[in-house]
This record gives sequence, structure tokens and C-alpha cells, in this order.
Amino acid sequence: MPGARDTEVFEEHRDLMFAVAYRMLGTIADAEDAVQDAWLRWSAAPRSDVIQPRAYLARVIANTALNRLRSARARREAYVGPWLPEPLLTEAGPDTAERAEMSESVSVAMLIVLESLTPEERAVFVLREVFGFAYAEIGAALGRSDASARQLAHRAREHVQARRPRFGVDRGQQRAVTQRFLEAAVGGDIDELMTVLAPEVTLLTDGGGKANAALHPVIGAAKVARFLAGIPGRPYKGFESDEMTFDLAEINGSPGVVVTAGGRAIVAITAAVTGDRISEIQLMVNPDKLDAISAGRTLAM
Repeated sequence: MPGARDTEVFEEHRDLMFAVAYRMLGTIADAEDAVQDAWLRWSAAPRSDVIQPRAYLARVIANTALNRLRSARARREAYVGPWLPEPLLTEAGPDTAERAEMSESVSVAMLIVLESLTPEERAVFVLREVFGFAYAEIGAALGRSDASARQLAHRAREHVQARRPRFGVDRGQQRAVTQRFLEAAVGGDIDELMTVLAPEVTLLTDGGGKANAALHPVIGAAKVARFLAGIPGRPYKGFESDEMTFDLAEINGSPGVVVTAGGRAIVAITAAVTGDRISEIQLMVNPDKLDAISAGRTLAM
């Protein structure tokens, strides 16, 4: 059994391990299970094998998450409609360069990009680009040489750079644009929505076969505006439209919108803002992926 100090060391690194696992897996339950598996490994590890706890636990969580990600791929291929990461509330803070970088790494738009990497590329990208681990540590975590880890990192970085969302605006502007978007959506004002949506805006909706959602991406300002304008009047199982409330909230590091009814979240909306327009929107209505927001759970940045 681990001693009190061993438990304390593990708890000191719990937030880091969850943050790594969540960015690799995109779901809270899988990330929590990965952390629990790491605890079992940590409990059984001979202490003579643990010289640097942070590096050791990063290696354990990376391997555990990697194995889970490989098995999750098959499940996601059979998913009904677009698969989106599970959203989490985050705490608004000073708009520093470091926080902006961490916010981007956990944004729903970025997690979607990371889904297109191979499991190994995703692990290397998260460990290196987000958390700054050395190539030697990453190589040890994945059972690869330093050179192989560097090659994976280079490939992942190029892939992400080609596809990453171009935010280019500060938090205040993001919030202002999101506020305009919220007001137009609540009012069902298609004309006003058209002024805040980029011409080629893309909307992804995740219902998982458990809620009404578009089964394919909705592309173009006119189509997206019509879809969004219908949200206030759209029936949601068990709720009348006049029971719904719409609120701004910080979701995955950026301003977003949470729709609640009956004391729980029924819709979470995140968006990428480019200039003074919204260029990408992700709309979560799968009830299984809204429990954390309903409970007010917050992701440590």
C-alpha cells in the first residue's frame, strides 16, 4: 500500500494527469479512468524505479491514455453523426500569452483537429507542445527513441498548423462577438445572425443519436443562421421552450453559450472567432456529454 507521502505526490500531479488525458481522449470519463489506472500503477510501482515523479506519472498517463485512444477510435467510427469532444467549463482569467496558449490547446476546435492525428502523434503533440516535456521523456513514455519522438512531433506540428483554427482576437473581442451571437440566436433573428457569421461558417452538431442534431456539417452563413434561429423554439425532450435560459459561459477556454432547462444543461455552444465574425460553431446536445457542465465542473487550466 502506498504511504501518505506517495498519495500526496500523486495528488500533486492529478490535475496535470487529467489535463493530459483529457486533451488526448476528449472525454471526461475516459480521462478519469486513465487517471485511476495511473493510480493503480503508481500504487504498485517500486519506489526505486521512480526518480522523477512528474516524468514517471506523465509516462504512465500517456501510455494509459494512448491505449484507451486506440480502442476509442473504433467506437467513434460507429458514432451517430459528428463526434465532438465533451465540453467542460473553465475559469476566466487574465488574458496572458501563457493562458491564451493553454486555452487554445483545450478549445473544442483544437481538440477536433487533434482527433485527425494518429494516437502516437496526438500523445507527442500534447506532451511536447502543450506541457513542454523533453523528447527524452516523451520517447521513454512511448517506448521510442528521441529521434523517433522528434519525427512524430514534427509531423504532428505540421498537421496541426495546417488545420488549427485561426483565432487572432483577444478574449474581450471573442466575448463581444459571442454576446452578439447569443442575442441574435435567442431572438431568432436570422438577419442579425448573418452579420455575425462568416460567409463560410461551419456548424457541427453532436447528438449521438440521443437528441435531434444534424447528421452532417452545416456550411454557409444562411444555412447555419436558419438552423440556429430555430433553437429557441425547437422542442427538447421533457422541456418546453419557455423553460430554457441562455447564458454566456467560458467553455474549454473560450466564451461560449449554455442553454439550461429544468436545472440542467441541454445545449452547449462553442465557437471560433476570426476577426469580428464567427467562423466555426460546435453545438453539443448529446445529454451524456453535458453532465459535467450541468454539475458546474471546471477544468483546471
